[in-house]
Amino acid sequence: MERESRVPRWLRRGARGAAAGAAAARAREELLLAAAEAGFPLAPAAYPQDYGCSCERIGCPTPARHPVSLTWATQATTDRDQILRWLRADPSANFVTATGRAHDVLDVPAAAGYAALDRLTAEGVEVGPVAVADPDRVLFFTTTRGTPDDEDEWWPCELDCHPETMDEHPGLRWHCRGSYVLLPPSRLPSAADDASVRWLRGPEHPLPEPLTLLEALTDACAHHAATEPAH
Repeated sequence: MERESRVPRWLRRGARGAAAGAAAARAREELLLAAAEAGFPLAPAAYPQDYGCSCERIGCPTPARHPVSLTWATQATTDRDQILRWLRADPSANFVTATGRAHDVLDVPAAAGYAALDRLTAEGVEVGPVAVADPDRVLFFTTTRGTPDDEDEWWPCELDCHPETMDEHPGLRWHCRGSYVLLPPSRLPSAADDASVRWLRGPEHPLPEPLTLLEALTDACAHHAATEPAH
C-alpha cells in the first residue's frame, strides 16, 4: 500500500496554485510583448479593485478602463524593457494601446461586431486582429489614417472617437489620433470573474485597411440600432 505523502494537502494545493499563477503571468506577459512587437504602443492602465477601480478617484466613471498617467500618449511605447519594468512594478496593471500611430481601432457594439465578423469572413475579407471587451464591445484593429506632418492634411471623420467623447458614439467608434483602447489581456470590474478584454484574432494577423471593413461594420451597427429596442 502506497504511503500518503507527509506534505499537507493544503500545502500541495498552494504550490499548484502558485505554479498556475506564475504560468498565467508568463502567458499574459507574452501576449503583451507580442502586441508590442507587432507595433502597438502600450501604456499602463488602471485595473479592477473590489469591483471598482485601482485609481484613487472617488466614483471613477470608467473603472479599470483608463490609463494610469495623464501623459499616456507620450508614455506609450513598444520598448520591451520598459514594458517589462511596468509589469514588474505593478503585475496587476491593465494596459492601453495608443491609436493613430501604428494602428486605428474600429469599435462597435458586440452584437454588431460578431455579425460583421461573420459577414467579412464569409466574403473572404482579411479582417486582421480582433478583440472583445466584455460584455458589450468588439474591437477591429486596422492600419491608421496616419499623423501627417502638415496638420492641414488631417481629415476628420464624424466617427472619430476620443476618451472624452465615447458616450457620444454608442454605435461605431473610430479610435485614431489622440485615443486609446484597452489591450488584451485586460481585466474588467464585473460580478463575473472572467470579464476581460481578450483576443478573438491576435496581433500576429496583418492590419487591414479600415475602409475594407467599414461598410460591413456600419451595416451591422445600423441593423443593431434598429433592432435594439425590441430587446
